[in-house]
Amino acid sequence: MKVSSSVDTVSLATPPRPTRRRPANGSRRLKDFAVRWGALLAIGLVWELAARLADNLFFPPPSRIIERFFELWLSGPPTTFFLTESVATNIMPSLARLLGGWAAAVVFGVLLGVAIGRSKVVGDYVEPIIHFVRAIPPPALIPVFFILLGFGNEMRVTLIAFAVIWPVVLNTIDGVRSVEQLHLDTGRVFEFDWRKRFFGIVLPSASPKIFAGMRVALSVAIIMMVISEMVGRPDGIGNIILGAQRTYRMDDMWAGILLLGILGYVLNAILSAVESRITRWHRGSREGVS
Repeated sequence: MKVSSSVDTVSLATPPRPTRRRPANGSRRLKDFAVRWGALLAIGLVWELAARLADNLFFPPPSRIIERFFELWLSGPPTTFFLTESVATNIMPSLARLLGGWAAAVVFGVLLGVAIGRSKVVGDYVEPIIHFVRAIPPPALIPVFFILLGFGNEMRVTLIAFAVIWPVVLNTIDGVRSVEQLHLDTGRVFEFDWRKRFFGIVLPSASPKIFAGMRVALSVAIIMMVISEMVGRPDGIGNIILGAQRTYRMDDMWAGILLLGILGYVLNAILSAVESRITRWHRGSREGVS
């Protein structure tokens, strides 16, 4: 009885440990925003100061680049939401080619990657050909695409799709081959047909790596969009940048480069949001394991 009473006295006298409070979501988001954009703002300020001191034609200050950016594409009438005519004649066709080639590459790349990843016979025959063809630089094949498809949109979209399909294929193969055998065996036990196994087991399990390939493919697609528009029909963002370089309109050239950066950031953010929503189960399972 004495021992128990002393233990009770000690336990009552011991103060409870203070619990750590997690920072509020608002302050955490503000901190993340400051960390992400603070470095970019610092680089912009250094560039602005250095460009004004050097007064070099080829490196104008960011303030002048941003001003020219608004003049080229955001100085239209209010009826068109301040968008200029160049948005319809250059930016929209570029976006259509970019998204068309990227979407075609994603569809065919996923199908081909699943076929190779699920079938050893198909992989033995097709995989060496893929590794050989993907080693060829796509710009080196521009004359071939000219001869086969001409100088129009078909050539540009096909060139973009050819260049960006390989990251999707390789990541899909890796994702399909990493599907746990237990999941496939469970599908066989419940007598799933091929559609349920494909859409209910294989694709969800491989989706994180498929999205990784899609993100890489999106970056390559922007590069190939610019390259394809520097030849052939004179339209698109790439043609604007090339024309500005040839006529020493450096403000226009840098404004086009700024536009490409903004487009790449926005498209990547949209894809990241879609990926976050679709692969939410994957993050939840990783957090549960950890």
